[in-house]
Amino acid sequence: MSRLSHSEIHMVHRIGWLRAAVLGANDGLVSTSSLVVGVAAAGSGRTEVLIAGLAGLVAGAMSMAAGEYVSVSSQTDAEKADVARETRELAETPEAELEELTRIYVGRGLDRDLAERVAVQLTERDALGTHARDELGISETVTAHPIQAAVVSALTFAVGAVVPLIVALLSPPAQITLVVAASTIVGLAVLGGLGASAGGAGIVRGAARVTVWGALAMAATAVVGMIFGVNAG
Repeated sequence: MSRLSHSEIHMVHRIGWLRAAVLGANDGLVSTSSLVVGVAAAGSGRTEVLIAGLAGLVAGAMSMAAGEYVSVSSQTDAEKADVARETRELAETPEAELEELTRIYVGRGLDRDLAERVAVQLTERDALGTHARDELGISETVTAHPIQAAVVSALTFAVGAVVPLIVALLSPPAQITLVVAASTIVGLAVLGGLGASAGGAGIVRGAARVTVWGALAMAATAVVGMIFGVNAG
C-alpha cells in the first residue's frame, strides 16, 4: 500500500501581509476617490482636483504606514511580554506549567494519561515554544511584523490611490465626478473579490461589502462638495 504525500496551502499563512495589503489598497482607492469626487463636485478644475488627490495619496500612505506600524508594534510588544512572563514561569514553577499544559490538552479531547504524556514530550522538546503556541496562541504563522505591515500598507494605499488620479487626469473636466465614481465602484468590486479569493472567502460577498461602503463614502463627500460649491458660488 503506497503512501501519498501532498502539500497543503493554508490561507492563514497569508494573513499577515494580506490584511495589510487589502486594507491599504481599499483605503487608498476609497479615500482618494472620495476626495477627488468631493473636490470635483465643488466645481474645482482638473488641476485643483489632481493636486488635492495627490496630497491625499501622500498623506494617506504615510498615515497608513505609521498607523499600521504603531498598531502592530503594540501587538508585538504584548506578545514579547507574554513570552517573557512564560519563560519566567517555566523556570520558577515547571510542575505547575506542565499541569497547565496537560489540562489544555485534556480540554481539547485527550484523555488524562495521553494528555500528560504529550505535555511531557513536548515540554522536553521545546517547553517555551509549546506554551507559546498552545497556551498563548503565539506562533510564527500569526506573529506580527510591524515593518512589513507598514511598508505593505503604504505601498498598497498608493497603488489604490493612484487609480482615481489617473482616471481624473484622463476624464473630461465636466465628467470627472461621474467617471471617477463609476471606475471606483468597479475597482472596489475587483479588489474585494481578489481579497476574498486570496483569503479563501466568498468572492461575491467580499466584493459587495467593500463596494457598498465605498459608494457611501463617495456619495457623502459629493454632497459636501456640492453644498460648499453652491455656497461659494
